[in-house]
Amino acid sequence: MAGGSFAYLRVELGDFMAFVAAGNILLEYCIGGAAVARAWTSYFATLLNHQPSDFRIHASGLDANYSELDPIAVVVIALVCIFAVVSTKGTSRFNYVLSIVHIAVIIFIIVAGLTKADAANMRDFMPFGVRGIFSASAVLFFAYIGFDAVSTMAEETKNPARDIPIGLVGAMTLTTALYCVLAVTLCLMQPYSSIDADAPFSVAFSARGMDWAKYIVAFGALKGMTTVLLVSAVGQARYLTHIARTHMMPPWLAQVHPRTGTPVNATVVMLVATAIIAFFTNLNILSNLLSISTLFIFMLVAVALLVRRYYVAGETTVVNRNKLAACIVAILATSVATATCWGVNVNGWVPYAVTVPAWFVSTVCLWAFVPQARAPKLWGVPLVPWLPSASIAINVFLLGSIDSKSFMRFGIWTAALLVYYLFVGLHASYDTAKALAAESAIAKVEDGDGDGKPARGAVHNGEY
Repeated sequence: MAGGSFAYLRVELGDFMAFVAAGNILLEYCIGGAAVARAWTSYFATLLNHQPSDFRIHASGLDANYSELDPIAVVVIALVCIFAVVSTKGTSRFNYVLSIVHIAVIIFIIVAGLTKADAANMRDFMPFGVRGIFSASAVLFFAYIGFDAVSTMAEETKNPARDIPIGLVGAMTLTTALYCVLAVTLCLMQPYSSIDADAPFSVAFSARGMDWAKYIVAFGALKGMTTVLLVSAVGQARYLTHIARTHMMPPWLAQVHPRTGTPVNATVVMLVATAIIAFFTNLNILSNLLSISTLFIFMLVAVALLVRRYYVAGETTVVNRNKLAACIVAILATSVATATCWGVNVNGWVPYAVTVPAWFVSTVCLWAFVPQARAPKLWGVPLVPWLPSASIAINVFLLGSIDSKSFMRFGIWTAALLVYYLFVGLHASYDTAKALAAESAIAKVEDGDGDGKPARGAVHNGEY
């Protein structure tokens, strides 16, 4: 569906949860774009044999996390905004060309990097232990928000029911494989303690005596990040447009330019917000906050999938509905309990010996005692309820690896969303739904005989 996660959650969990999710999805896009734009500055500096700080302005009067002002990131976002506003087709073609170049550079990095591989760099394989792995995994979800952007393009796809799932699964499989190979290559080239946070591959090639290669890598990275920014610009504008159509956001954000066919207002608003964040905010703050939003959305989608498979309004009995609700609550509660024990660093295995089996029993109860009410028509998630239940548990568990300050920022943003929804979005969406219902009732009367019954010979939904 064209609205991606927002539209899916709105159908299955209602307007309130959809709006909270939508706010976090938009935050994901803004933060993701801002982080990529700041990384763009880092690789641009490498290409010119400079440090990233050489192109940033240090504002000593601001907090340390917001004092490295990045004007280049703002300029890059502004150029991307202009390109995204002018033409969606032009953006897609430009992305296609850039993607080919980017894949060529990735292959070069892997092949050239492995020629400088040193297995000794992998001896200290887990320097930060198991907690380090899960902390890195939580931040790694930073890379997966782009896949949701694919689902926002359903309106511009010829056969979305077939093409969108194929595109998503294919892209995720290829991207995950490349990420793993690139990570192994980087760790074989340099000890983990020497990896540069701003431009890791360029610095790694330079350290291994291949200064000429760092320019190819930096150029390819700039190409790749430009592609990411363009895809993000198109995706986030489509999301905001879809939300505005429901009147949860101002309707003028849903306006599409008659000549270019692009949502100009939504594109400009989103990229202005992205540019402001990119100008001030440190990359570490962005990555952690982004990961919280992403994991939260993934968890909600897994819950929505369970609701879709097990509940159909007017068909599911009250008993089965209550059993479904109890099982979902139990799955969420046990997952949160496990994540909390991990997050507060509880010593020993006893708490996990209680929470993990409790999660398993909750899933067994859902599988054994609640009948599925709906089967997928074309594409469907396998192993329901096990796979979505595991998704809930894993996403919530990874949230327990993120620092408390990031959760505070996430809480402030969510509170602001709730205030807006209660005072503005709720009333606007209710008025719109009421107006649509009135229009529908009028249409039925006009098509019928005055009492709502179809007139003789009238056609309704293709039936006589």
